[in-house]
Amino acid sequence: MPADLAVIGLGHLGLPLAQAATAAGIQTVGYDTDPRPFAELSAGRSPVEGSLTASDIRRMISGGFRPTTNPAELGRVRTAVICAPTPLGADRTLDLDALGDAARALAARLRPHTTVLLESAVPPGTTENLLRPLLEEGSGLRAGRDFHLAYSPSRLDPGNRTHVYANTPKVIGGLTPACTESAAAFYGRLTDKVVRARGPREAEMAKVLETNFRHVNIALVNEMAVLCHDLGVDFWDVIRCAETKPFGFQPFRPGPGVGGHGTPVDPGHLPYNSRTPGHPLRMVSLAQEINDRMPQYVIQRCATLLNEHGKSVRNARVLLLGVTYKPDLADQEASPAREIAGRLMDMGAQIGYHDPHVLDWRVRELPVPRADSLYEAAAGADLTVLLQHHRTYDLQGLAVKAQLLLDTRGATPAGAAHRL
Repeated sequence: MPADLAVIGLGHLGLPLAQAATAAGIQTVGYDTDPRPFAELSAGRSPVEGSLTASDIRRMISGGFRPTTNPAELGRVRTAVICAPTPLGADRTLDLDALGDAARALAARLRPHTTVLLESAVPPGTTENLLRPLLEEGSGLRAGRDFHLAYSPSRLDPGNRTHVYANTPKVIGGLTPACTESAAAFYGRLTDKVVRARGPREAEMAKVLETNFRHVNIALVNEMAVLCHDLGVDFWDVIRCAETKPFGFQPFRPGPGVGGHGTPVDPGHLPYNSRTPGHPLRMVSLAQEINDRMPQYVIQRCATLLNEHGKSVRNARVLLLGVTYKPDLADQEASPAREIAGRLMDMGAQIGYHDPHVLDWRVRELPVPRADSLYEAAAGADLTVLLQHHRTYDLQGLAVKAQLLLDTRGATPAGAAHRL
């Protein structure tokens, strides 16, 4: 049975889109060049850790969503949205291989009048300089004439119950005005507000700005947290005071590192088009350097606290609380917890963890013991480190039970623990 929409890439971007489309009554198929998501979805499970729940998947399937491994399905839809993963590579540029695979799979079945949309995080120019040629060469069709092509950055905030898909404005930049309007007609079925960019590059750069804004500001407060600790200043109180300013300030908070799926992007280096001049964003590079130092700073604070209480990191029992990248979710994408645990293990510490959302946790392929009783584990540990503040944690009670408590999130009451 033909569908209205094909979502290509059933990961942390594609699944929420498919969920929103299905809920809006759009007949949707989901395709991934990797067969594993199909197997998980067919079994009623989410293929992405910490994403949709099993009940979410069941509701989607009962609502008409169909995962498929048949690429022929891509040639039977009016709209195709590419949500391929673009992880950060070893050279700190986005890896576009999965995007290329998705584009080639779609191009071989692309029909005239189809609207093709890209939501993956990409460097500016990708829609025109990489995706467009792949689609045109593989289909024999011309973008902007035979089919519509546009970019729309994903704006997902997992776990946010206030800003959901329907009330989050969608930015759209089409190759032509007609492409933009076709994309707007589709997204208008899913969200209350559509914002038209001048073109694909402006829409792509909006995503770069939004992501880098977060990383640069987190780097600022991370650096200030380290400075304030050295000066004996309570930085959490500084933030409390500063955020009362009703203009010109937006509060960010320090932490043990920056996790999540939105990686900082330096568009000064575009690997697919050597003719584009490079203009590296020095502030982005510096912010990444600062944020990358935070796990080591946490280790330094752990060692200092233990030493001040007559203990060594070697053979110390260290309990890590919250190993996900975001509170109240199971998603561990780029969470600093693994690096912190690995470094402590290298120093000879005995690591345990507790997280209400993660029942099994491994570091370097080795299982980490999970605490069954949080208070008993904290009382028995030489040092307890709060890495993520899940709402189920009673931090006042935990501060009483723990021998030593390092709070990297500033969530404990003032004076109840050692804070970052």
